[in-house]
Amino acid sequence: MSTIDEIAARHGFSGDAGRAAYAALQSGGFSQAQFNHPEFGGMGQWMSGGMMMIGDMFNDGLKWRVGALLTELSQHREPQPAMAPQGNNWGFAQWSNWWPAELGSPASSGSQNDMAYAWFPASGKLLVKISGDVFSFDTGNLSIYGVQQQQGGGIASVVLNTSNGPMGLLGLNRN
Repeated sequence: MSTIDEIAARHGFSGDAGRAAYAALQSGGFSQAQFNHPEFGGMGQWMSGGMMMIGDMFNDGLKWRVGALLTELSQHREPQPAMAPQGNNWGFAQWSNWWPAELGSPASSGSQNDMAYAWFPASGKLLVKISGDVFSFDTGNLSIYGVQQQQGGGIASVVLNTSNGPMGLLGLNRN
C-alpha cells in the first residue's frame, strides 16, 4: 500500500480517491486542487488557506474530511509522480495551464461547466475562458476572492466576489 493510499484510508477514502486527490493537487501546484470524484461528493475545489467547496454542499462532515485529506496530501510528495486513476477522465485536464506561460501561476483559478478563470494579481489580469474563447480583463488593484457563473451563460453571466463586493465582468476593462 502506498503512502497516498494510507493517507486516504486514514481519512476514510479509497486509494482510488486518494490518488485522484493527489493528481488534482499536482495539477494545482500543491496549493489548490479541482476534482470530481464520487467519494468527494462530486465536483469540488480546494485551496490552501481554507477555501473548500464540494458538490454535496450541505454535507459538512464530508467537506471536512475531503479538506483534511487534501491538506495532508498537499504536504506530501511522492518520489515518482502519482497518476490519475485509469478509466476515470474527470474532464479537468482541459482547463489546466490554458493561460499564457509568461503570466506564471494564478493566485486563483477554477472552472465550472464551460467557463474557466485565472487571476494574476501581479500583472492585474483576470482571464476568463468561455466555450474555448479567452477574454482578458484589467483588475488593477482589485482583489478577487471567487468567481461565479449565473444562469444564462456568456460573459454577462460571470460575477466576481471582490474586495469591493460582487461585480460583473462587464464592470472591468477588457485588455
